[in-house]
Amino acid sequence: MSEARPGGGTSAPTVLRMILGRRLKDLRENAGVSLEAAARALHVTPLTIRRMEKAEVGLKIPYVEKLLRIYGADEQETGEFVGMAEQAARPGWWHRYRDVLPSWFTAYVSLESDARTLRTYEPHYVTGLLQTHDYARAILRAGFPNDSPEDLARRVELRLRRAVLLERPDAPTLWMVMEEAVLHKVIGGAEVMREQIDRLLEAAELPNVTIDIVPFTAGAHVGAFAPFTYFRFDAPELPDIVYTELLSGSIYLDQRPDVVAHLEAHNRMSLLTSASESKALLNRMRKEYS
Repeated sequence: MSEARPGGGTSAPTVLRMILGRRLKDLRENAGVSLEAAARALHVTPLTIRRMEKAEVGLKIPYVEKLLRIYGADEQETGEFVGMAEQAARPGWWHRYRDVLPSWFTAYVSLESDARTLRTYEPHYVTGLLQTHDYARAILRAGFPNDSPEDLARRVELRLRRAVLLERPDAPTLWMVMEEAVLHKVIGGAEVMREQIDRLLEAAELPNVTIDIVPFTAGAHVGAFAPFTYFRFDAPELPDIVYTELLSGSIYLDQRPDVVAHLEAHNRMSLLTSASESKALLNRMRKEYS
């Protein structure tokens, strides 16, 4: 996947569109059709076909139907594919927040909503899925100081709405590795921090949530750089994906060496503490904010 920066024009694909793009590529290659031949059939450039397969553009139904005929798909397969393409074109639940959702972050919300496994590393803040209302509000107010009260409220609402996925019957697993420094950074005041720590203690009891807090005593370690999120999906068409942040934007990585490097870093950091040690640290910090 390509780098996406705030304010950029990159189209943010949904997970279903990514799946369909990869299926199109598999069907084309299995049929022995080149990019150039597929492009000639649609009177477009090979780049357009490649962008369809990489989910960088939406799938036009007439194009899809013609390509599937060329690739030898039968009537049932074509009908199912077209149905999914129509579904992929529908806005996600987050579409109504598009006025306060940066275009470069739309892909993240889609990946998060459909992932089977989420692994996060957080050196600065509690991961968004576990933030309380007041903690999220304090962070977003600092990040968007020129927001109107209405826009700020919508940003907070969006962040809390994302957390609903942890309560679904098919909830993903969330494994958060967090630096102890996060707990010492006073966001919103002592009462807000106490409430946030209570939320973490509560979440740590969920069967699908693991919270590991790397203590100061761990010293330097392999992952002490930028925050990142690792996504794994049930769909076999989708590779594991890593999202990481930079000062000027964000990057989505799906090349195997990049993904494995982040996964190994997460594994190593998790060994620097234990669930019981992390829980004890949370309880000690809660007392400090009392």
